[in-house]
Amino acid sequence: MKLTIFKNKIMKTAITLITALLLTSFPTLNANKQIQEMASEHNSNTACQDFGQKPITIFDGKTFKGWKGDLKTFRIENGCIVGGNLKNKIPQNEFLCTTRSYKNFILSIECKLISVDGKVNAGVQFRSKRIPDNNEVIGYQADMTCGKDGGLWGYIYDESRRRTMLAKPINVKVKNNDWNTLEIRCEGPRIRLFINGIQTTDYTETDNNIPDEGIIGLQIHAGEPSEAWYRNITIEELL
Repeated sequence: MKLTIFKNKIMKTAITLITALLLTSFPTLNANKQIQEMASEHNSNTACQDFGQKPITIFDGKTFKGWKGDLKTFRIENGCIVGGNLKNKIPQNEFLCTTRSYKNFILSIECKLISVDGKVNAGVQFRSKRIPDNNEVIGYQADMTCGKDGGLWGYIYDESRRRTMLAKPINVKVKNNDWNTLEIRCEGPRIRLFINGIQTTDYTETDNNIPDEGIIGLQIHAGEPSEAWYRNITIEELL
């Protein structure tokens, strides 16, 4: 009998202790969970803020504000920047360039190539610089050409420097004589190109002497009468 009473007292004591622990632990656990959720949300928002700024338009569609180049070669038509013409030969390479430099960024630009004989060469320079007292620039170029062979889109060419294709694309699908969207992503030594939303090129620079910052330039290449059209130019600078 005494043993039974002793066992019952032990059980009651154990139940009381367990109940007290449950009452005190669960609110704490809930509070900790809320704190963790708040911290996770804060870190997520911070990560988004640190990733980059909102994309901004760097061509207003009306003026060459923020750009510099040969205005005999480049003009504004229907809200677009147009390099070249369809009447006369293009005597030399010409570049319309931004007046400021960019380092890490996502550049988006719509491009269209037009020519009389089906051949046209153009491109978008980035992390580049002008050669003093010269019409040329030096730096990376997202190459664009049209021709009977279908042309070259999505290549990374090293303009006036190593003078070679640094990376060849895959999965390139372009619309001839129509608008195509080019996206250039520069993050440290890594450079990626996208054509119409599809990644075509992924290149990592291994030469530490190559500058990782520079101007952006729109090219029309020397040659037969042709035009390179550019519009909806936006850039998101990455932090």
